[in-house]
Amino acid sequence: MITLYHCANARSFRVLWMLEELGAPYRLEMLPFPPRVLHREYLKINPQGTVPLLVDGETRMTESAAICQYLASVNAPTSLNVEREEAGYGDYLNWLHFGEASLTFPQTLVLRYTLLEPEDRRQPQAAEDYAQFFFVRLRALERLLEAQDFACAGRFTAADISIGYALLLARVLGHHERFGPAVQQYWKRLSSRAGFGRAMAVQDAAAARQGIQQLPTPGTGLGRRP
Repeated sequence: MITLYHCANARSFRVLWMLEELGAPYRLEMLPFPPRVLHREYLKINPQGTVPLLVDGETRMTESAAICQYLASVNAPTSLNVEREEAGYGDYLNWLHFGEASLTFPQTLVLRYTLLEPEDRRQPQAAEDYAQFFFVRLRALERLLEAQDFACAGRFTAADISIGYALLLARVLGHHERFGPAVQQYWKRLSSRAGFGRAMAVQDAAAARQGIQQLPTPGTGLGRRP
């Protein structure tokens, strides 16, 4: 059975959401964030100390977008995957990785330099610069969604899960106030999915059972804790 090491509302949420959409069996290992500091034993399992870590037999993966691509491929045929023979295959790969490289990465630096670093190491200007980086990249998504409901292939795919996590993180950081109308409607479509709701419920229940403090919940804004 697949094992997923996860922190609430971290990048590993992509994988949890993907597993719930697929209906695939898995075991969830919930960790406090950041685990490399608050759960040092985890370093014996994953020396990077990051999440996600997915273990599937001999397969071990730590990159969330790559894990989504892996799960879509090994569970094919599934509508979450786009096959090489389909017209939207290139768009699928592009938007799958755009969700991480262009939309999530700059926001993680905002998170670091406004919340995670000690007060004397925080850098408001760097955080603002990377927030602007995110907003500029978000315009490409807005233009795309003005013409279609999902990222590619005319349906909900793993690419939407990748992008959807970036939008979830944006809500944690308060960046959702800069969403354009098309992105706002897209977020509503994604967050109303049953798979998204199940993933949220699973992580919240696991965190509550273990008494784990989470990143702020979506929409509460940076710096607040549940």
